[in-house]
Amino acid sequence: MGAIKLDLRLPSQRLDDIAPDPEPDWSFDALVSELNNLENKLGATSSTQPLHIHKATTSRLNLSNGKEIEKGRRFVLRAPEYETESEDEDDKALVVASSGKHFTCDDLYLSDSDDSDVDPAFEVQPYLMNKVGEVEGALIELTHEHQLRVTDEVRNKISALETALLNESQNSLSSLLRVEKYKETRQELDKKFDTQYQRQIAEALDNHLTAVQRDRELRSQIEERKIRNDAAYEEAKRKVALQEEKQQQEKAKAEAEAKLKAEEVKQAALEAERKAATEAKTKAAMEAEKRAAAAEAERRAEKDSVENSNIVTSGVTLNTTSSLLNTEAKESGYVYRAAASALNIEHGRLQKLKELCDRNQAVRSSSNQDYTRYESHISRNIRQIRGIRDNVRSKASEIIKIFNDRQCPQTFSVETFVKKVVSSSSSPASAPFAIAYVIVLITSQVPYVMDIFLAELHRACHYTVPKHMVYKKTMFQSKEAYFRSIGYREEDEKLESTEDYLKRLESYMKVYGALVQTEIPNIQNLHGLQEGWAWLARFLNSLPANPYTAVSLNAFLQVAGYALFRRYKSQFLKMLNIVSNNFLVDLKSRNIPESTKIIANIQAYIEDKMFLQVPEGKNLQSNTLSSAKEP
Repeated sequence: MGAIKLDLRLPSQRLDDIAPDPEPDWSFDALVSELNNLENKLGATSSTQPLHIHKATTSRLNLSNGKEIEKGRRFVLRAPEYETESEDEDDKALVVASSGKHFTCDDLYLSDSDDSDVDPAFEVQPYLMNKVGEVEGALIELTHEHQLRVTDEVRNKISALETALLNESQNSLSSLLRVEKYKETRQELDKKFDTQYQRQIAEALDNHLTAVQRDRELRSQIEERKIRNDAAYEEAKRKVALQEEKQQQEKAKAEAEAKLKAEEVKQAALEAERKAATEAKTKAAMEAEKRAAAAEAERRAEKDSVENSNIVTSGVTLNTTSSLLNTEAKESGYVYRAAASALNIEHGRLQKLKELCDRNQAVRSSSNQDYTRYESHISRNIRQIRGIRDNVRSKASEIIKIFNDRQCPQTFSVETFVKKVVSSSSSPASAPFAIAYVIVLITSQVPYVMDIFLAELHRACHYTVPKHMVYKKTMFQSKEAYFRSIGYREEDEKLESTEDYLKRLESYMKVYGALVQTEIPNIQNLHGLQEGWAWLARFLNSLPANPYTAVSLNAFLQVAGYALFRRYKSQFLKMLNIVSNNFLVDLKSRNIPESTKIIANIQAYIEDKMFLQVPEGKNLQSNTLSSAKEP
């Protein structure tokens, strides 16, 4: 067992029969002195005799230092086997507890005898009263205070940890609730999205099935029309064969009549010896009859070569049951294949262009003023045309301002404009839709510019009329002369290649196709889509199938076919059937190697229904790029 330590306190009251500490104003030395005196008194007793505590008869106990302990003051005696922390939080002194009991005595009574009336439970063994030094006591006090602080810190940390654990638990529970709520919300959204997605799938499937059904109906209609066209073509071939046979019979009959008349002339010549005057008159009459018969035979042959069954569409006749109509006209000594109406319109436009050029030439000869600045300004604006809506509008406005400038005659500006536009249209890199957009905007303000532009375009490309110059050896000294006549360019006394000529021809036709299909809100196109429809009808009626006409037709369809189909629908499909069944068949029959590629392109355009797709560049861009620089 450890040493017994006395905790002497001076109480102000009694709690559970336990005496408080000694007087609080005692000093440490006084307390030690009192304890020494008490130890001396206890040492006189036997070492084996227990400590007896009785009620004293005296009212005071005198100690060696002269101080008295009054009756009623008590000492608290504890006898622990080990040191523990007091359960009383208010007691901050060192508490030594073994059984947890406080011993209370009113008076101290020390006796050497064994005759003690004190209960044996209050006996204290002498060896428990070992002397404790001042340093050890202070050390014990410090140790106890340290233990109390450590205990408080541990208790505070435990309390803080419990509080943090409780907060963490609450946060986890709140987070779990939020996760559950988010999960439910997400499931509802997924259900809505699934429903919406299934609805979209159903709509897309319905649209697809509808499109498939329409496509099948369209294919069936095309097949039926093809069958009818084939039957009509065969019937037309049969009629042509009958007509050719009839023409041969009439020709043979005419030859027989001619021979008969020749014999009659010969007989008349024999008889002329006898009757000179009568013979002269008879010979003159016979010659007149011969010329009339020859003229009649030629007239009949030309009349029989013209087909009589035509379909009228938008005021233009187009043959669908017989071979294509061929019309020949002589102009400036050359023979052209073209519709008479197209040649008349071309002639009127060229006459206007000639008058304008003559007027400008007169102005140049009578005036010394230099208009080079206006020409350069117009040329620069044309080169800066791009496929951007704001760009074409600004360029059109600038050119119109030049037209309205009083310092420069408008006819001179118009002539410069049309020549520069046609020149820029010959390049494959040109923007045909943008150029057409500018032309429509300008001609809406200055209408007569349209005929001047078309006349200049007709001069550059005959197929914009449309017309084709026929090659005849009697009219051309060589093939090169014919090529020069149809528009081949010559550089360094050498003609350009056919490939380059066809590229330039294609560029011209794309500009023309873009012009006829250009539609601007609130602005009238003076050469609109109806003119494009007339061009296609005249082309198929009049022009033969060859590489030049094939390239022209393909370029025109690539650009204007979309707009023509949107307006004319089934009538345009009839045109394409004629192209497929007549024009391409005639072109294939010629076995021209250079035509293979263009035939494939036209067939792909018809079979793949490319006329349903918007041509590239038709829709102008809405704004300009900030980094783009105009030359």
